[in-house]
Amino acid sequence: MRKLTILYALVVISLLTACGNKQEKIAPPGKGASAKASPPMRVDAYVVTPESLKESIEVPGTIMANEVAEIHPEVSGRIVRLNVAEGRYVSKGTLLAKLYDGDLVAQLNKLNVQLAIAEKTEERQAQLLKIQGISQQDYDLSLLQVNSLKADIGILKTSIDKTEVRAPFNGKLGLKAISPGSYVTPATVIAVINQVDQLKLDFTVPEKYTDRVKTGQQVTFGFEGSSRKLNAKVIAAESNVTQDTRSLVVRALVSGKDERLIPGAFVKVELGFDPDPHALMVPTQAILPQARGKKIIVYSKGAAVFKDVTTGIRDSARVQVVQGLQPGDTVVVTGLLSVRSDTRLQLGRIINEGGSTPAAPAGKQ
Repeated sequence: MRKLTILYALVVISLLTACGNKQEKIAPPGKGASAKASPPMRVDAYVVTPESLKESIEVPGTIMANEVAEIHPEVSGRIVRLNVAEGRYVSKGTLLAKLYDGDLVAQLNKLNVQLAIAEKTEERQAQLLKIQGISQQDYDLSLLQVNSLKADIGILKTSIDKTEVRAPFNGKLGLKAISPGSYVTPATVIAVINQVDQLKLDFTVPEKYTDRVKTGQQVTFGFEGSSRKLNAKVIAAESNVTQDTRSLVVRALVSGKDERLIPGAFVKVELGFDPDPHALMVPTQAILPQARGKKIIVYSKGAAVFKDVTTGIRDSARVQVVQGLQPGDTVVVTGLLSVRSDTRLQLGRIINEGGSTPAAPAGKQ
C-alpha cells in the first residue's frame, strides 16, 4: 500500500512538471514574432479631379408633317366627281370631290326667277311712291320681298358650296378611301393630306431633363436607310409631363429635306446639353451597388472609408458622381471585395496619373 502511494505521488509530480514546461514555451499575448500586426492592404486608386463634361442623350422621335388633315365632306350626299390624285401634290383650293347638288341648283333657279320679278315690282313701286301713288308701307313690303329672296339665294349658294370638297392647304394627298358614286356623310374620310414641304419632329425627354430643353436649341437625328444626319430646332414643348411615362413631349422644326423622310417615320434624336465644367468622374468599377443606393471606398489617412454617393451619367468606362465626393478625394479601384470599413490601406498606383506612386506609410495619406 505504501508503494502504491509513492508511485502515485511520482506520477503527479511528473505531470505538473510537464505542464509547467509547456506553459513556459507559450509566449504571452502580444509578444513574440507570431503576434506581429498584418501589413496594410495594397490597392490602386483614382484621384477625383473636376473636369468639363458635356452630356447628351439619344431618344426616339417621330417625323410629323407641318400640317395634316383628314378630308371630310361637310354635308351628306352622293359623289358625282372625284378628283383625288393619290400620292400627288395639290394646291390649296383644288377641287377634290363634288357631291350631287341638282336639287339645290333647281331651288336656286326658282329663287332667281322670283327675285327678278320682285326687283321689277320694287322698281315700279318706287316710281309710284315718288308721285304718292302708293303708301310707304306698300313699298317697304316689296323691298322686304326682294331682300328676303336675296337672303334665301345666299343660303342656297352656301349649301351648294358645301357640296364641293377642296384642299385646305398645299400638300401631298394620300390614298383615297372612297370611289365615285359612293354615298358619304360628314363622318366619311375621303383622303388624308399632308403638308410635307416643311416637316416637324416630335420626341420625348425624361422628366429630369425638362428644365434643360430650351426653345431654339439645336438637335440632330438620323433614320433608317440613310447615314445622313439632319438638324432640327426646338420650337416648343408640351405644357405638362405625361403621367404614364413621366416624360416631356418636345417639338422641333426640321432643317433641310430628304425625299426618303416621310411623316410617321421613326428617328433617333441626339440631344446635347450645356457642359458641366465641374463634373466629378470615377471609374465604373469603383461603384459598389447596395441594396439601397451606392457606395464608394475612399482612401483617407491610411484607412478605408465607405461613402454613400449619387451617380449621374456614364460612358463606357466612367460614371459621374453628383453627390458624396469632393475634388481631391482618392477613390479605391482595386481589391474592393476584400476591403472593409477602417481597413488599413497602402496606395499602389494612381491610375489617372499614368504611373506608380511611392507607397504611403500606413496611417498617412
